This record gives sequence, C-alpha cells and structure tokens, in this order.
Amino acid sequence: MSAYFSLEQFQETVEAIRGRTQHRSTVGMILGTGLGSLADEVQAADRLPYSELPHWPESTVEGHAGRLVIGELDGHTVLVMQGRAHYYEGYTMAQVGLPVRVMQLLGVQTLLITNAAGGVNPGFNPGDLMLITDHVNLIGMGGLNPLRGKNIDSFGPRFPDMMDSYDPELRALAVQAAEGAGIGLQQGVYVSMAGPNFETPADLRFLQAIGADAVGMSTVPEVIVARQGGTRVLGVSGISNKANLDGKTPTTHEEVLQAGRVIVPKLLTLIRGVLRGMR
Repeated sequence: MSAYFSLEQFQETVEAIRGRTQHRSTVGMILGTGLGSLADEVQAADRLPYSELPHWPESTVEGHAGRLVIGELDGHTVLVMQGRAHYYEGYTMAQVGLPVRVMQLLGVQTLLITNAAGGVNPGFNPGDLMLITDHVNLIGMGGLNPLRGKNIDSFGPRFPDMMDSYDPELRALAVQAAEGAGIGLQQGVYVSMAGPNFETPADLRFLQAIGADAVGMSTVPEVIVARQGGTRVLGVSGISNKANLDGKTPTTHEEVLQAGRVIVPKLLTLIRGVLRGMR
C-alpha cells in the first residue's frame, strides 16, 4: 500500500458508505477511549463496521468498538466514529487522517471530537471535562504530520493556518450548554503524544512547564486534517486520571476505561446541548 491516499481512494470509501445509508450527515463525531456509548443515543441509525469499509483503519484498542454509527441526534444528521485509529497501533498518519477526509467528502461541516486524557493541570480531577482551547502538537513537531506528502488542493492549502483550530463559536456554545446543565467544565491546552506508553514523571513536568493542561495520544492529527479542509472543530477531553507528577501514582488503561463510565453521562449532556445550540 502507498504511504498516502489519492482522491480516488477517498472516494472509494465515500461510495462504500453512501451505498450503506440514506443519511446525509453534516456533523461528524469522533469518540475516544471508553466514550463510545454516546453512539447509542443516535436514532434511526445505520451501523457500519470499519472492517467493511475500503482503506478505513480498524480500531484495535479496548474501549473502541470500531464502527460508524450514522443517524439522527438532536435535530442533526450525524456520522459518529465509535472508536478511532491511533499512530501507536502501527497506522501511518495518512491512515489516521483518512476518516476526516472521508467525512469532508460526505458533506460534514462540523466535527465534534473527544478523547480520554491525563490531567496535567493539578486542578483537574478524574471525571472532569476539559474544553480544548488550543493544542501543542508534540507528535507532529518531529515530522509525524497527516498533511505530509502531495497536497490535494481540493481539500485545502498546502500551508494551512492553525489559529483558532477549536472554533470559538462552538466553544461558546459548549460553555453555555455546560452552565445550563450545571456541569463543571474545565478549559485548557491539550498535548498530543505518540504513545502507547504513559508518560514518565519527568515527561509530565516538562509538559506542565510548556503550558499543557491535559495529555493524550490522539485528536491533534485529526484536527489538523479537519482545519485544512475548513471543517469547524469542537474538542473535549474527558480527564481519566491525574498525571503522575510525583512518581508515586501509576496510570493504567483500566483506570482510563473506568473513568469513562463517569465521564460519558456528562459528555453526552454537553454534546447534546451543543447540537441543540447549533440549530
């Protein structure tokens, strides 16, 4: 397989999806580790396993169901990724970015993206929600960028600007929805690492020093692809654990999954409030 995808290959995936659903989505969602049960709220849904879609990367991590759920939610036709692919699973950045390209070709204009993240900010606790205001692309600073390779001009410019990557209007809707539902909502900067290992205490002290509030192993590559193509983005992290800054509190994947069960009800309320505000 080539390291990159052609427009024709993206179109093959698009046609496979269009052949399996009558829904025409304008809102996309990517659900992170342990957060996939949000997709159960989608009505009149068509469910498409990733394994049945050409070129689509399959999820291999516990907590990622690995299917598209396409249907209706709060007045919008949504395309929900119930689980995502990560670079650490052995996928290329082009593969990680493919789902967003396909969404754009399907007509998705707004992307709501979630993840499970470690709380670097000492004021954050497991179970908190953090509205992403900006990111630090550590995974990409060394060259792992989903836009690497020949640019397809129909998607966007060769050198896209990343200012306001997380749409201010959508963020304002999220704050309003959280206040209306009485949900605490932190705000901060998300740092994307390659993974799959959790960070050392020294790693975390470095991340704290450069302004990180939360750290995870996803999201930023997808946001870069979305923004190059003009897709509006709202990002929310579910804080699954406190960062091991003191070297005394080990982090486990089981802890992340358990925190997801606490986060999901609040995240569902927040996202549905945002969707209602988008009408």
